[in-house]
Amino acid sequence: MRAWILDESPGRYRFGEVADPEVGPDDVRIRPVASALNHMDLWVTRGKPRPALPHVPGCDVAGVVESVGSSVGGVSVGDEVVVNPSVCPLDAVVAHGDDAPMYPGLQIVGEQRWGGHGELLTVPSRNVVPRPQGRSWEECAAFPLTTLTAYRMLRRSRVRAGERVLIVGIGGGVSMAALALARRMGAEVYVTSRDEAKRDRALALGATDAFDSAGEWPVRCDVVVESVGPATWDSSMRALKPGGRLVVCGGTSGQEVELNLPRLFFKQYEIIGSTMGGYGEFSAVVDLVAQGLDVAVDEVFPLDRYPEALERLRSGDQMGKIVLTHE
Repeated sequence: MRAWILDESPGRYRFGEVADPEVGPDDVRIRPVASALNHMDLWVTRGKPRPALPHVPGCDVAGVVESVGSSVGGVSVGDEVVVNPSVCPLDAVVAHGDDAPMYPGLQIVGEQRWGGHGELLTVPSRNVVPRPQGRSWEECAAFPLTTLTAYRMLRRSRVRAGERVLIVGIGGGVSMAALALARRMGAEVYVTSRDEAKRDRALALGATDAFDSAGEWPVRCDVVVESVGPATWDSSMRALKPGGRLVVCGGTSGQEVELNLPRLFFKQYEIIGSTMGGYGEFSAVVDLVAQGLDVAVDEVFPLDRYPEALERLRSGDQMGKIVLTHE
C-alpha cells in the first residue's frame, strides 16, 4: 500500500510503498476515507516515543471495511466505521472494564500500532463502531482520540452540572473536546490561551470567560483540565477551589513539574492522571457525537499535503483537529 512512512526515529516522514497490513482471524482491515493528526504524529519523529520501524502514523481514522478476519462477526465488508484508537487486551477488558487502559498491554493506533495515514489500516474488530449518521467523514475522523481522552478526564474528575471547569490552553483537540463535553454536562466553563483569537472563538462556542494563559486567572474552579504541563502548572493549581480536582493527560510544554506540597494538603486538592479510555467510554462518546456533540475541525488537507498539515500542528495555531482526506 501507499502511506506516509517513518523509517527512523528521530526522523522524517516519506510517502511511499509499504507492505499491506495483515488481517488476523479477529481483525478488520479498513480503507480510510479521512484521518486526523495528533501531537503523536510529531512526537514519534522525535523518538519520544520511538515506535517499531517502519512506522505509519495516524491515530484517528474513519473509513470503509475492506476485509474481515475468519472469526469476525457483526462487521462486514463495506461497513462505514470509526476506529477506536485505544486497543486494550481482552483479558484486561474483562478484568477491569473501562479502567483497562491503566493496565499493561494498552496500544494506541498510530503509536505502538500502525496508524491511518495510508491506504489501509488493520485493527481488532472490537475497535470499530458504525460511523455516526449525519456526521461528515471529516468530523468522524476528528473526534475519536481527543474526545475519548477528554470524556475520561471529565468522568474521572467527577464533573457535575453547575460546577466550574477551567480548560487550560484552548485550541487543541483535547481542550476543544473538553469544552464541548463540559458544557453538555452542564458545567460553567472557563478557558485560557495566549491567543486572543482563540479566546474569542471559545467564547463564541459557549465558554463563560477566557483568560490570557500568561496572565492572572481571576477564577477559582472545581476542576482544572490540564494538558500543557510546566508552563501553566502553578497557575492551574492556584485556580483550584479548596478541595478542587486537577486532571492531567499530558504535558506539551515538558514532562516535569514542581509541586507545592503544603498547598496540596492544606487545600486538600486532588491530582488525577488520565489517558485514553475504555470501550464503554468510547461507545458513550460515539453516542454523544451521533446526538450532535460539537466536533471542532480546524483545517482539512488532502493526504498528499500531510507535511503542510504537520507544520500547522507544529505551529500551534489550530483551533480543533487537523484532518486529512484520502479520496
